[in-house]
Amino acid sequence: MRVLIDACVLYPTVMREVLLGCAAAGLFQARWSPRILEEWARAAAKLGPQAEVFARGEVATLRRLFPDAAVIYDTGLEQRYWLPDAADIHVLTAAVAGSCDAILTMNAKDFPRNMLADEGLLRLDPDGFALQLLETEPEIVTPIAQGVLAEARRLSDLDWTMRRLMKKARLPRFAKALDARLA
Repeated sequence: MRVLIDACVLYPTVMREVLLGCAAAGLFQARWSPRILEEWARAAAKLGPQAEVFARGEVATLRRLFPDAAVIYDTGLEQRYWLPDAADIHVLTAAVAGSCDAILTMNAKDFPRNMLADEGLLRLDPDGFALQLLETEPEIVTPIAQGVLAEARRLSDLDWTMRRLMKKARLPRFAKALDARLA
């Protein structure tokens, strides 16, 4: 399954690490456009110049780890589409140009399912998608989440629990299912 990942999913670190860990494991093919990556870096800049520098480093790492993920298209194609928020048309265009099956986003209102269906696309929310991956491939997804938890503990010097970390990352259903598996 080819999934275009919106900037709002790439920006929260824990969410990004879980989902891209699943993509790296071959559970789906991650896609994004250069503009989506730029949106991520600019969003991080709101936390300060150091955060933007870090985000740009992360973007460079993603480009290296996922060399086939970038969807390049003629921006003139954007004129074919309409969405409630015109600023998101580039996401839809990249998904269509990249022959994606779905758009992974937290912005449900900006991507109406009926409009995406007209283009043969699904809209997926990160929590539901992570939960689906966990339910279908628990032996792959559980160690990915455990690795993200270990890294969060190392970087923050806090004794995170899996459930608390994943809930903070806006993955509450995924957190609950992981907690049940690990109990």
